[in-house]
Amino acid sequence: MKLGTLKNSKSRDGELVVISQNNQKAVKVPEIALSLREAIENSKETFPKLKSIYEKINRGTIEGFAVHETKFHSPLPRAFQWADGSAFLEHVRLVRKARNADMPPKLLTVPLMYQGGSDDFLSPNEDIPQIDSAHGTDFEGEVGVVTDFVPMGISPEKALEKILLLVLINDVSLRGLIPAELEMGFGFFQSKPSSAFAPFAITPDELGKNWRDGRVHLPLLVDYNDKFFGKPNAGAMHFHFGQLIAHAAATRNLGAGTIIGSGTVSNEDVSAGACCIQELRMREKINSGEFKTPFMKVGDTVTIKMMNENGENLFGTIHQRVSKASL
Repeated sequence: MKLGTLKNSKSRDGELVVISQNNQKAVKVPEIALSLREAIENSKETFPKLKSIYEKINRGTIEGFAVHETKFHSPLPRAFQWADGSAFLEHVRLVRKARNADMPPKLLTVPLMYQGGSDDFLSPNEDIPQIDSAHGTDFEGEVGVVTDFVPMGISPEKALEKILLLVLINDVSLRGLIPAELEMGFGFFQSKPSSAFAPFAITPDELGKNWRDGRVHLPLLVDYNDKFFGKPNAGAMHFHFGQLIAHAAATRNLGAGTIIGSGTVSNEDVSAGACCIQELRMREKINSGEFKTPFMKVGDTVTIKMMNENGENLFGTIHQRVSKASL
């Protein structure tokens, strides 16, 4: 099943729609739920009804309207919680090396995770506002999950059963602000502005054999300024999503609609490219002794999507441009 959220000036949560499997048609479902947030909070009742609509729109037995991705917000324009892991060890290795930081001693057994701002997500085609180019604006292509209610102390295996939807994410980072923040010993805050999500959230069954072991086994495709930048496989996560969810819920309940990110998708294979500029810069530094690629400036664009083996664009496309912030 594919779900999306139309922009709606009357509601910050937007308007829930069911999307056809080929991303061509959509149906509004106010009789089931007004927003995706509402649908998730009542998923046992709403999801079977939404699945029925999904099957009908795919069969062509109900009329839908044409999908234009620019009319969509992120599936959840805001959420009660957004927590991002760092489950790709190659990414951890490279970005830590960039700031001369040691590798965490429990890296292989305890996931890294930070809690981001979730009250004001960007839409899939919304500009990334840049206050100062010295902040080091960077994109980070990720996969993520949206959970049902998760009880405190859940096991990783049981946590996998709490996954309702999968999403794609651009977790924007301000690399120039990160080192000073971490030196204060209280983690990311100003260095992690609003993230954006691809327009469609999908249920795991949409991935077929590519969803297994709590991981998405497909490449994440990233273009930077309309040129190839990376295609690392998202299945290379060291920790699977059940482990990330269980880590987040170790000492607290997670409300329905919590979003958990994988962290930047990254592979050791250099030919796969990267999903963030910082990784490319570190590889440049290792190979040549200097950084060559600058961080994003006004006018730069990033495109993030995921295609399956049939050439189907599973989540729709994130396409963002950096613009000067209006203060």
